Amino acid sequence: MSRPAVLSTRALNRATLARQSLLDRAGLPVLDAVARLGGLQAQEPQEPFVGLWSRLRAFDPESLSGLLVGRRVVRTHLMRRTVHLVTAEDALAWRARHDAMLRQRVLGVYGGELAGTDLDALAAAGRAVMADGEPRTMAELTRALGEGPGAGPVSEAAPGPGARALGEMLVAALVPMAQLPPRGLWRTRAGVRNVMLSSWLGREIDPLSPDGSDPVGQALVRRYLAAYGPASTADLRAWCGLAGLPAAVAAVREELVAFRDERGRRLLDLPGAPLPDPDTPAPVRFLPAFDNAILGYQDRGRIIDDVHRGLSVTGARVVLVDGRTAATWTVRDGAVLVTPLRRLSPADRTEVAEEGGRLASFLSDGGSDHVRVEAFAG
Repeated sequence: MSRPAVLSTRALNRATLARQSLLDRAGLPVLDAVARLGGLQAQEPQEPFVGLWSRLRAFDPESLSGLLVGRRVVRTHLMRRTVHLVTAEDALAWRARHDAMLRQRVLGVYGGELAGTDLDALAAAGRAVMADGEPRTMAELTRALGEGPGAGPVSEAAPGPGARALGEMLVAALVPMAQLPPRGLWRTRAGVRNVMLSSWLGREIDPLSPDGSDPVGQALVRRYLAAYGPASTADLRAWCGLAGLPAAVAAVREELVAFRDERGRRLLDLPGAPLPDPDTPAPVRFLPAFDNAILGYQDRGRIIDDVHRGLSVTGARVVLVDGRTAATWTVRDGAVLVTPLRRLSPADRTEVAEEGGRLASFLSDGGSDHVRVEAFAG
């Protein structure tokens, strides 16, 4: 049977859940799961553990910590200039393709302060400081710039910028960095210490293709569709933050299939990728803050109602009921507290409470399964 030309919102929802391992938990090794998802947004260091717990069977959080310590996965600024947890292989392969976007996004915030700054000189000075392989905080890096050999060229090129603007440009854009453990380890609170990505991972990042082709962009298109498709090019851009992917999409277009959504938007997909029956039951799932299952789209209507769209960018943790955002959750006094966004049926409340109890047990290392589902206040 051929696939439908038009995919309903519910069909797109089930496709997203399937590819994000939220329809059925996957039996993948943690490293493979991180790669399959194209990384996890991770500016809140403990949130990826919940994201993987909701997606993997028998997830052991210490396995992710071990991958961080073992340099198999890394915390770094990447898609959308946010901190992502990605495989070492993807960090090295993708970083150069994100350079221009990272610069522009920092300039979008600090452009006034950085006006007239010689960014190449700043980058060279930052690399010179970090070349010793010593981890540094952002403050330590900017302080070293004022004390070391690079201080002259930077101060002459850019006498005005404050330490924050210089630090953000260096750490998030100009010098590819890794955030070192213990930052990001299970049940660990630690500040950010940076080291050059090449020093931490033992080799230089992959350069852009010298012939002007874009194999990395093409790989990003395929990887995105595998984990998020069917999706539009606007959705792809919302996920990675890269504006210059139309040529990459065009280069792989003959490999792809096309659909329309109910609003007539053109969606692209990999042939043979999962498209579950829209009536496939979807279990309750608890998502962490800033989960890419929501943020990875320009049109988030497949998983969250427009009235609640703001929750996805404010750091609210959400609960999916029948595949859609139906509640928020937090931890209070050792219990998982669920606040519904709509009225839940008795069966839904029971399923939310059961899954919330399992989450509470995970978060407390088996010490508590307390959960409280509040009454809908609307």
